Amino acid sequence: MTEAQGVLGRRRAARLGLATLLAAGCAPSGPPPLDRAEATALLDRRATALRERDPAAWRATSTGGTGQDSLWARLAAVPLAGWAYQVTEVEAGPATATVEAILRYRLRGEDPAPATARRLLGLVRHEGRWRVRSEQAAPGTAQLLWDQGTVRARRGSWGLVLGTGSAGALREFARLAERAVPVADDAWGGDWPRRVVVLVPGSLAGTAALLGGEPDGYRGVAAVTTGSPEPGTPADRIVVNPEAYRELDARGKQFVLTHETVHVATRNVTGPATPLWLSEGFADRAAHRAAPRPLATAAPALTAAVARGEVPRALPDDAAFAFDGDSGALDRAYEGGWLACRLIADRWGEERLRAFYRAAGTRGVDAAFREVLGTTRAEFTAAWRAYLRERLG
Repeated sequence: MTEAQGVLGRRRAARLGLATLLAAGCAPSGPPPLDRAEATALLDRRATALRERDPAAWRATSTGGTGQDSLWARLAAVPLAGWAYQVTEVEAGPATATVEAILRYRLRGEDPAPATARRLLGLVRHEGRWRVRSEQAAPGTAQLLWDQGTVRARRGSWGLVLGTGSAGALREFARLAERAVPVADDAWGGDWPRRVVVLVPGSLAGTAALLGGEPDGYRGVAAVTTGSPEPGTPADRIVVNPEAYRELDARGKQFVLTHETVHVATRNVTGPATPLWLSEGFADRAAHRAAPRPLATAAPALTAAVARGEVPRALPDDAAFAFDGDSGALDRAYEGGWLACRLIADRWGEERLRAFYRAAGTRGVDAAFREVLGTTRAEFTAAWRAYLRERLG
């Protein structure tokens, strides 16, 4: 018998032995791997424990230890109205498993519908039962604030601030939000919740992680508003960059949060057809009206350009608002959008400005010029250029 024949013989004998065991009703020992139904049941129990703040039920679904205990603590101050998982994928071995799931959660008093996030959970077989060992953002997706540390909360009639920093930092943003909401409401006056949700991570890297991007893409950006105009979606989030915020004076800090709050107010009529000069200019107009300054001080980049005889030939296009390192061009774009909105309000009135914004979002800016202002883009651009020369020259 050759060596190969011997190996084949042993394999055949093993197969025969297994067949004999199976025929006798004796399956190989060892528990079966985790399946989707068992993973779903486990995560349902985990979600119920969190919603009901039941620590004993939570411990029964987790391995304990620093990771899971700290997640429970990090979420302690977050006002949750809903928390549920939908299992999408399971990869399991005899003792460990990885589960990918969609998390749906709601902030109490803020979210009309659940926010969603893709999550990756690590499971282990512990004392004969499957338990959760870890939970984090799925690869390539944005983090949630509690992935970054213990979350503090501060709530008021103006909304909710959640942050991983000090209680003093949250108080500061609460004061800013309390002033911003009435200003935004006065500027817009339309149908919006009149509340904001502000997320304050501890660093630029934390800001980028919440937005699913790289830190360099948000360096120098003090805050970003995220959200959807679709009805029945979660409340917008104003995500703060604390490192850029620290560089601002008191007026600048209020200006930025007021500007972002106006974006929340106008969200339900802001769409792909809304040009950035209008959405950013409208938000800036509200913030400037709350803390007026001389035009030359408030629009230094355009004032300098007009003094050089470089009056812009066209309204800023969307590309002009990119954070690509040319701060002068970016400043001129924001100032140009603000002064375009100011011109509309000066010449046609505040209500027409709001109507123009609504029409631009639904029917396009050219239709808004024609239907609301009775003019054309070209005629308005000429009037805007003359306005810049008159006011800034």
